[in-house]
Amino acid sequence: MARFFNFYPKTVYTSDSFTNGVDTVTNITARFGFEKSFKENSAVFYKYSIQDGDTPEILASKYYNDPEKHWMILLYNDIIDPQFDWPMQYETLIKFIDTKYTANGAANTPSQSGLTWAMSINNVQAYNKIITKTSSDGTKFVETIQVDANTYANIQLSTTTYSLNDGSTIQYEVSKNTTTYFDYEYDLNEQKRVINIMKKDFSKQADDEFKRVINGVKWVITVFN
Repeated sequence: MARFFNFYPKTVYTSDSFTNGVDTVTNITARFGFEKSFKENSAVFYKYSIQDGDTPEILASKYYNDPEKHWMILLYNDIIDPQFDWPMQYETLIKFIDTKYTANGAANTPSQSGLTWAMSINNVQAYNKIITKTSSDGTKFVETIQVDANTYANIQLSTTTYSLNDGSTIQYEVSKNTTTYFDYEYDLNEQKRVINIMKKDFSKQADDEFKRVINGVKWVITVFN
């Protein structure tokens, strides 16, 4: 991160309409991004699952031999805030959940920790209807539908097998389950793990384009009365 903002344009800044107090600061409002067609081109990127201990700098060093190119990892995946958009390590996640739900646990009788409250099956974040379709060749398709508490209570568990004209069959199973607050937070964190990493062959082109665009941003004068 140390050299990243060196390429950004400068802004003349003053707190009033006079010349006193004029300063030159980095214009961090300048923006650069990858075109959607480039980001969605499967020939350009690898799929990667972020592991505990990974950081944008570590991955940039691994794939581009330069930790300062961490911005390529972040911008390619539309990650604006690495603190909240990057998956937490498991131990950090546990502490986060415990802190977030401390008030909920404290409201219980007897009092519980936030983590204990979040893990309890009695505290439901979502009610789910599960539809599982299994073809005769073993292929499964699972659909999870969130429903309200009343609908959930009236869901009838069932398994039905349908015969098709070609002689094959499809088994249609209806089941249900609930999501605890712990599972909810855990799943949200896991969804952040899979990212796309731009291949090294394209990194120089991306770096050159970034510098060209950012350096092309004109100076502006910001005045606050």
